[in-house]
Amino acid sequence: MKRVILMRHAKSSWDDLDVSDHDRKLNARGHKSAGLIGEWLKTNNYIPEQVFCSTAVRCMETWAGLKETMSLDIEPEFDRSLYHAHVSMMLQKLSAATTDTVLYLGHNPGTSAFAEELLESRPKDRDLYRYPTAATTVIDFDIENWSELALRSGKLEAFIIPRRLG
Repeated sequence: MKRVILMRHAKSSWDDLDVSDHDRKLNARGHKSAGLIGEWLKTNNYIPEQVFCSTAVRCMETWAGLKETMSLDIEPEFDRSLYHAHVSMMLQKLSAATTDTVLYLGHNPGTSAFAEELLESRPKDRDLYRYPTAATTVIDFDIENWSELALRSGKLEAFIIPRRLG
């Protein structure tokens, strides 16, 4: 079995309109949300062994919050091509993964589109389609190797957004 954890970056700041989109940082709510999601992942034993992360500052800061909360000792693969990546790029990246549980930390609309394309059936949760900041989907696949990954083959294990955690 293989598992992917798809996460959209936490809430970013719009305080400085002169900062490029790629360089926007998390706001206070974003930092809190990253910690809440990290605790949820840890509590539910959804522990990544490999991480693919966009180089956008808000993604890297979200990762830092997860890493600290979960006490992880993983070096993510930061990849600029994951900044607003399309489903085909995400599928290519995930198909080359080398561990059983992978965290993919990116942006919308790509992350929600990827979740929809990976799931074998459409979930009824409207938030999965809106995919608010820090939304996180856990999807399981009955495959031995990531190279066998096919669209519409994943089973929804869990989906969460920060406001449901308090």
